[in-house]
Amino acid sequence: MTEETKEKTLKKFLGKLGALYELTKPGIAVYVMATTGVSYYTAARGHIDIMPIINTLVGVTLGTAGSLALNQYVERELDAIMHRTQMRPLPSGRLRPGEALVFGWGLLVTGIVYLGVTVGWLPSVLTGASAAAYILAYTNLKTHSYLATLVGAVPGACPALIGWSAATGTMEFGGVVLFCIAFLWQLPHVLALAWILREDYARVGFFLTPPTDPDGYRIGKHMVYHSFSLIIISTLPTFLGMTGLIYLAGAIILGLITLALSITAALGMSHGRARKVFLWSLIYQPFLLALLMIDTIRIS
Repeated sequence: MTEETKEKTLKKFLGKLGALYELTKPGIAVYVMATTGVSYYTAARGHIDIMPIINTLVGVTLGTAGSLALNQYVERELDAIMHRTQMRPLPSGRLRPGEALVFGWGLLVTGIVYLGVTVGWLPSVLTGASAAAYILAYTNLKTHSYLATLVGAVPGACPALIGWSAATGTMEFGGVVLFCIAFLWQLPHVLALAWILREDYARVGFFLTPPTDPDGYRIGKHMVYHSFSLIIISTLPTFLGMTGLIYLAGAIILGLITLALSITAALGMSHGRARKVFLWSLIYQPFLLALLMIDTIRIS
């Protein structure tokens, strides 16, 4: 084998690895890791052992990466039509469908089994259920009903339950509260993105915005409802004795900013106003998780 051939082979191999990595949507995987880890920390009241939380994060990351890869496999034909997704690994031809299918299933099964063996059956089952909700329910519902927005937020919030169950071995109300916070946070985020990309989504018949709402009036109202609910729910960790006043003050401030931006968008939906809601939602989540970490009440 000549040096030129070796170089081409290496370049092709690295290109394939890069495409597989891209297939896992690393940005979303990082969000899942952060939410799982903070939920674990909060449930354990700040007292954690290194290996259990590492095992939890490894298993959840593998399972999440697998479900995200399988989602792209299922939607590969639609992705080839939408402008924003045409350069993904499958529609761009950098990966074959069979490669993505095997890779996705391999990661998902490995993650579920790993969690079951190293952490416990409950987080393992929750990871599998989250993947099923994402791939089977949300993905299929996107072309049939606006309810897909609510259904899609369920697997996005499941990391809070997975982290809590990994730390405690059970389901408790505190974990449900963190799940609800993660669920509600996603809705203004997703609705704003859906409005920004409404023309692209319309190409493939996605119902992520109501088809009877061309001016965004209805979607704006929903942003406001969800943002207001988020303020209320996000204060519960303090009233349940999970966090202190620093978290409470921060959660209220973050929530009020979200509500203000949502109200502004609802008064006259535009690309710019929806974009502000979307970008702020990306800031809200890490700040709230940081507040949970900083102000979790430790019990000796």
